[in-house]
Parts: sequence; structure tokens; C-alpha cells
Amino acid sequence: MPARTPAVGAVLVALAVIAALPHAPAPAQPAADTFAKFVDDYYAALFAWDPNQATYAGVHDYDAKLTDLSAAAIAARGESVGKFQARLKALRAGKLTADEQIDAEVLDHALRAEELDLGTVRDWKRNPVAYLGKPAEGIDMLMKRSFAPPAERLKSIIGRLKHTPLLIAAMKANVENPPREFTDLGVIVAKGSVGFFKTDLPAWAKTAAAGDAKLLAEFEAANAPVVAAFEAAAKWLEADLLPKSKGTYAIGAKAFLDKLAAEEMLDIPLDKLLAIGEATLKRDREAFAETARKIDPKKTPTEVLALLTEDHPKPDDLVPATRGTIERCRKFLIEKKIVSVPSEVRPTIAETPPFARTGGFASMDTPGAYETRATEAFYYVTPPEKEWTPQQKTEHMRQFNQTGLDILTIHEAYPGHYLQFLNAKQYPTKVRKLYTCGTNVEGWAHYAEQMCVEEGFGDGDPKVRLAQLSEALLRDCRFVVGIKLHTEGWTVEQGKKFFVEQGYIEPEVAFQESRRGTYNPTYLYYTLGKLQIYKFRDDYKKATGAAFTLQKFHDDFVKQGGLPIKLIRKIMLPGDTGPTL
Repeated sequence: MPARTPAVGAVLVALAVIAALPHAPAPAQPAADTFAKFVDDYYAALFAWDPNQATYAGVHDYDAKLTDLSAAAIAARGESVGKFQARLKALRAGKLTADEQIDAEVLDHALRAEELDLGTVRDWKRNPVAYLGKPAEGIDMLMKRSFAPPAERLKSIIGRLKHTPLLIAAMKANVENPPREFTDLGVIVAKGSVGFFKTDLPAWAKTAAAGDAKLLAEFEAANAPVVAAFEAAAKWLEADLLPKSKGTYAIGAKAFLDKLAAEEMLDIPLDKLLAIGEATLKRDREAFAETARKIDPKKTPTEVLALLTEDHPKPDDLVPATRGTIERCRKFLIEKKIVSVPSEVRPTIAETPPFARTGGFASMDTPGAYETRATEAFYYVTPPEKEWTPQQKTEHMRQFNQTGLDILTIHEAYPGHYLQFLNAKQYPTKVRKLYTCGTNVEGWAHYAEQMCVEEGFGDGDPKVRLAQLSEALLRDCRFVVGIKLHTEGWTVEQGKKFFVEQGYIEPEVAFQESRRGTYNPTYLYYTLGKLQIYKFRDDYKKATGAAFTLQKFHDDFVKQGGLPIKLIRKIMLPGDTGPTL
């Protein structure tokens, strides 16, 4: 990431020699470090380390490269993080503007989070997906966003293809005794990648080459070893690594809390955190039961939910069914003055690419804040896998029931992730354009679900409220299960059971949700962020009094970027020192 600094001793010797010369001119003084230069250097180094992040952000200087995850490169990155930390500490001891103080705190925590990941959590040592997902992710971004002519993007893709076998080799060299759950997921990603590189990418490349036989031949020569590498990786994972996969996924209580502190700026005792999650789950379960009684007092909450979820599209109709929710949700925001909608452009609805199906049901893929030409955003929904049993497919599709799809679109698009993205170019600093944290981004989207129903979405229909509460229970269960998996020795089966019994979640979905918690320890940030935003809204309303409007609060919130709620409070409530929970 950061450039290496020359040895201090060598510099002093050189200066002494120059000073000893009788008529030598005085040496030029090195320019004082500035925070702006630090930010530029930090992101230049970050993008060189992880070129996919650069492409996503709309910075296209690294499009032909992939990250180097060899042991030597990881060690060098760790050293680089340490140097940036020392440099930032010196800058923070000096005079910074108010905006710089906020951004310095952000980058300090970003560096702490990366230090924790590289040195303590060490997914590079225990999770094959850390390697397997990078190539298709980086190439898919180049395929689908038209920031340059197709042939030019194809040349960058060829560059990334040439780096891919090295990344697969690094996985085999580095990953030792992973948890079985990680290897199982690695097999899914590897096999999905085979299809992508064997079928999807060649079809796109043929069109992109536009009759340039030499360019197409260069692509084919670079792609063939990648297909072979992923085929071999899938076999190696299943036949060799899986039988040896006996490691633990639990990161432990200290690392769990350190991760929350670094990524979400939340310092809280573990027992208090768990108590908050359990109390929220209890409250939402009671509201769920009460709402179910309004729909049918003769049925149990489970039976009422089963009736609600029976009304779902067929897998082949999932994309058009999702598309139909967009206008309904967008219109509600405008008519009710919930939040300003700054663009007429809608997201594109599509199936989640096979290589990206790692357990989620829906996602929003937006271009970065520095992307000037390719501004397409993709709202992905994940169909069931073709090889699943009919029962597994049905359980999966129940998550996309007709009422629940509206709540899903509120989360992913209006006013959730997509609307937040529409404000990205207005973010006031480079750091805020490029940094996000879970409690802000996922907290905002999850807050939006409940807030919209409270403001009248669905016209008081208890089925809509039940669908919203169903999503809340899912996130509440994540809150508790994540803590239990990583600090109390829970198994994935115990987590699955908890999702089924406490969250009314279908068994197949519950398994995927519990497994996700193994590699996404702090996925409590949905509910956690929602709670923080509600508390912030209450505090902001008290501080602003009669001047408060919901639309202004929301407009101001989404214009700040994806900062931790603690910092959003500092910006919107100057002098605020109140707790975020």
C-alpha cells in the first residue's frame, strides 16, 4: 500500500556529507507532510494492493491487475499498514481542519481494521473464498460497465486473466486447515467461476473483440489456463482440502470486539451487546405475534407467515416480479416526502451472477463515486440453484413472497442502498466518497424498511407489517447468532436451529444464514445500525425542535457518506458526545 520510506540513518549520513562540502548550496528542505497528501498516498497504495477496489471506485489505472496474495505480498502489505499508521499519528498530533479530523479518524480505524484482518483474523490463511472470488469479481466489473470501449476493456480483462493462475496458486500455498464451512463455500465459488470463465466471459469477449482476430486469440490464450486453474481448484478443494478442513471459524471474543471497534467505532462490553440483541429480538417477536393475530387470530404466527410466503413468483419470474416493485417504492418516497430522490435513473434488475452466490438473497451493485461514464447500478436477486431439490427451491423462493419483495426493494433500492448511492458524488471529501461501514450502509437500508412502514407504506395492511417484521427477525437473529458462533462456541447447526425457532426462517435459508455468520462475524450491523439511527433521529429531533422534518433529517444523513454513526452525529449535531446506543 504505502511507499517505503528511506532508512533514516542513510538520510542523515547523506545530509552530513553534503554539509561538509565547503561551497555546497543548502539542501532543499523536504516538503512537510499534509493530510491531503496522506489521503492520496493511502488510496494509491490501497488500489495498488487491491485493484478491484480501484475499478469499483471508478479509478481505472489498475484495471489490468489483480491483487497479489502471496505470503510475501501480504507481509509487505502489513508492513505498509504500520507505516501509514505512524504517519497518520504524526499528522493527527498537528493541526487539522474539522473535515480532516473526521476523515483522519475514519482512516485510523480503517488501518486498525486491516491490521486486525491481516494479523489476527487472517482470512488469507483460512478462507479459500478470499482468493477464489477476486478474479470473476474484478472481470465482471470490467464487462458490465461501459466506461471505455469494449475492446479496451477486453485488454484489461486479459491482464487480469494472466494474474489469475498466480492467485489460485497463492490460495493453495497459503490456506491451511480452514473450517469446513469455508471450504464448502469455496467449492461453490470455484464451480461457479468455471461456468463464468468457460461460457459467459468468452461470449462477451467475442462481441467485444469486434472481429479483431489477434485480440480474440490473445484473450483465448489467457483464458484457457484460468478455466483449467478453476477446474483444478474445485477438484483440489473437494478431494484434498475438504477432508483436512477441521479448523475453527470462531475469531473469539477479543477479536470480535476489536473488529466492531475498528470497523463500526463501537466500544461496548460483549454481555451488554448481546443483551441489546436479545431484547430487540424479543420485542420484534412480540410485535410479529400481535400482527399475525390481526391477520388470522385462529392461526399461529408460523402458520400465518406460511400463508404469506406461499404467494411467491416462480424462479424464472423472479426478475420481472422484482422489477415491478421499483416504481411503487419510489413513488411512496416522493409523495410522502420521506427523502429527496435526486435522479430519474432506475437500477437494472438482474440475477446474481453464479460466481457471486455466497448465501445472500439480494444485493445492490452500484458504481463508485469516481465513475464518470458507466453509471449503471445493478439490483441483483438470487434464484435457487438448479441442482437443488424441489423442497430447497421452494423454501428459497418463499423469501421472495410478493409482500416481502416490496420490503426487499425498500432495502436495496428506494430509499435504501440505491438512493444512498445516488448521493455519492455529493459527498464532501475523498475519504467519504470511498469509505463505507456496515452500520451506516446496512443500518440505513434496514432502518428504511421499518421507517417506511411506520410512515404509511402499505396503507396499514398488517401483511406488509408482518413482512417487515419478518425481515427484522432475520436481522435480529443474525445479531445473536454472530456473537454465539464466534464467542460462545456455537455450531452452524445451533445457529440454524435458532433462526428457525426464533426467526420463523425456512430451514434451508436458516442454514445459509448461519453459515454466513461463520465468515461474516459482525453481521449484526444491520440491526445495530438501525438502532443507532433511530436513537440518532430521536436525539436530532430533540436538538432541532420545531425545525425538525423527517425529510431534512434523511436528506442530511444520506449526504454524509457511509461513515460510522458516531461520526455522522458529530457532523450533524456539532459538539455531540452522546452514546450511539
